Amino acid sequence: MRYRSVADLAGDLRSNMHRLPKDIDLVVGIPRSGMLPASLIALALNLPLSDLESFAAGRAFASGHTRRRAALALEPAAARHVLVVDDSAYSGASLRQARTALSGVSPDVRMTFAVVYAPRDVHPDADVVLLPIPMPRVFEWNVMHHRVLERSCVDIDGILCHDPTPEENDDGPRYAAFLASARPMVIPTKRIHTLVTSRLEQHRPQTQAWLSSHGIEYDRLEMLDLPDAETRRRLGAHAPFKADVYRRSSAELFIESEPAQAEAIARRSGKDVLCLTNHTVYQPGRLSPAAAEQRLRRSAKLARRARGLLRRRWKALLSATARP
Repeated sequence: MRYRSVADLAGDLRSNMHRLPKDIDLVVGIPRSGMLPASLIALALNLPLSDLESFAAGRAFASGHTRRRAALALEPAAARHVLVVDDSAYSGASLRQARTALSGVSPDVRMTFAVVYAPRDVHPDADVVLLPIPMPRVFEWNVMHHRVLERSCVDIDGILCHDPTPEENDDGPRYAAFLASARPMVIPTKRIHTLVTSRLEQHRPQTQAWLSSHGIEYDRLEMLDLPDAETRRRLGAHAPFKADVYRRSSAELFIESEPAQAEAIARRSGKDVLCLTNHTVYQPGRLSPAAAEQRLRRSAKLARRARGLLRRRWKALLSATARP
């Protein structure tokens, strides 16, 4: 799994800005993800900025008062070279829709369509690709709203809600109050494959109630079945429990908040772990037994898919030849 944070995005733009045309008058972002790199590019080049719909209607964003120059007062209708930006491209559907939306703009306006990331260094729908990143990939700005969650294990504390403070983590009344009123950090908009938490099984009703109250959808909720928090701390059960659930599951990614646990989960499970605290993807050593086990499981899964495809094609062929 390849991952890029907002800080990575800023660095990648800074390193590849020289690849953009030099005579750009205006930067237009493709909502919504494209607005992030478009804003950074416009700021770096000190150019006016607009979004797709506003530009089509002849409007640009206000530029403030700290970086005034003549180019910032440019009316969109007067632009002669417009950079249209999206964060990434795979199928190219967003770029094609953007071209269609801007097809009625004056033919005198030159438009360059750019993406920051694509699977290869060229893309049929982009004029400029700043950096090739092969699939699979996820970004900080959309990972919790991406379909990758449907194939992921996700921690709760530190990811969906804030971690309990030492005072709240008393395994008593204050912890019960935390479970009921934990402050959300992000509410995913996609269904999660499996929630895996080192919260104790005895707290399942409160955990399920909190998840339901915030509209968080998931297929499974795995919790640690130990008598109390002291036993959990004594056994150091956090990472081993999460890793074993992840290893047995069909999930392709684990999203964790604690770096040391993320590294331990990757090593023990043999699969990738994304830590959102330090924006690092921890990967198991390719020669580790756990990683070898996962490669065998993936190979078996691919073989089953191939056999199923061959059976379907064979049946279709037999059906076609049986017709008069």
